[in-house]
Amino acid sequence: MDYESIKKHAKAVSEQVLTVRRTIHSRPELSFEEHETADYIAAQLTEAGILFRRIAGTGILARIEGHGDLQRCVVLRADTDALPIWEETGLECASRHDGVMHACGHDMHTACLLGALLVLNRHKSEIAGTVFGLFQPGEEVCPGGASMVMAEDPFRDYRVVAFVGEHVAPEMAVGNLGFRSGKYMASSDELWIEVHGTGGHGALPHTMTDPVVAAAALITSLQQVVSRNNNATIPTVLSIGRVIANGATNVIPPVVQVAGTLRTMDERWRAQAKRRIHEIAAGVAAAHCVTAEVKIPEGYPCVVNDPALTVRARSIAAKLWGKEHVEELDLRMTAEDFGTYTERYPSLFFRLGTARKNGECGGALHTATFNPDEQALDYGVVTMAVFALEFLQ
Repeated sequence: MDYESIKKHAKAVSEQVLTVRRTIHSRPELSFEEHETADYIAAQLTEAGILFRRIAGTGILARIEGHGDLQRCVVLRADTDALPIWEETGLECASRHDGVMHACGHDMHTACLLGALLVLNRHKSEIAGTVFGLFQPGEEVCPGGASMVMAEDPFRDYRVVAFVGEHVAPEMAVGNLGFRSGKYMASSDELWIEVHGTGGHGALPHTMTDPVVAAAALITSLQQVVSRNNNATIPTVLSIGRVIANGATNVIPPVVQVAGTLRTMDERWRAQAKRRIHEIAAGVAAAHCVTAEVKIPEGYPCVVNDPALTVRARSIAAKLWGKEHVEELDLRMTAEDFGTYTERYPSLFFRLGTARKNGECGGALHTATFNPDEQALDYGVVTMAVFALEFLQ
């Protein structure tokens, strides 16, 4: 395969890709509200003559057919939604939408995917099958846009040989790519608990059932799910990040709301842990003469990279950019709804370095100052395009 030709065509569309990234960055939209984003992507695809259809409400599914067995396919995926964060980068392309920002790099992912499709459209004769470009909405909320995509079963008439996604990595230098075989990212479940008592005057606690004390005991007791019920060899995190007891200095409220997250690397233990959370909540509530309502909606499964695909991807990346630019990734307790795809298809989820070569990371993910090096776009476009072509060989 002529990698230099692909790099040349990527260079030819680099200004367009940069414009796409900055345009989307300036117009961020929250999960499942990506209407303007979808329309913009659709316009770019139409101009390029690439076929597409709408999917999962505010998503786009593009298709490029090559030659040979067109039922064999590779799916390239990017997420398109933004976060509820006030941007503080000071960039010219900073968010025009108050309180909404592309602080997780989904604008970069979207631009890379569009660029890869533009390049692949010029290399149709080298596509031994079909390439799909999935612009997926709603990655930042549970249960996530991936579940909506899969509910439509868009690839039921195809043999998916590889499902490929990328994510920016501000801790990695631009030009570097990161890979990990097997389990890579944790599952994720949101915990929503309401503790109901009677409440009343703060000076008369003996006349009521106190949900505040009960909630405090529950928060502490839930830590035994990890420290005493979990096999210590299984990475697991249970964190409570939100507690609302809307009373006053002399008012004990009747309800306390508790919310948190459960992350783990083992699906069997994940199910057991959720049952244990219900049991502990019921026990603590009974001990404090209150009730506890627990809701754990189905979240994201673990992201598991196909070992064979990962080996091939590392080899391809080394040929493309040099062995020194290929990194081994650590396990991550963060989560991605890309795991929904890895449950069904051979998949690859890799990291794209975005730290500047002077060592500046450009801010952390999910912060108001996140500002990735845009040179990473060129690496993302070429890598995604080459992966699609190689995996179909």
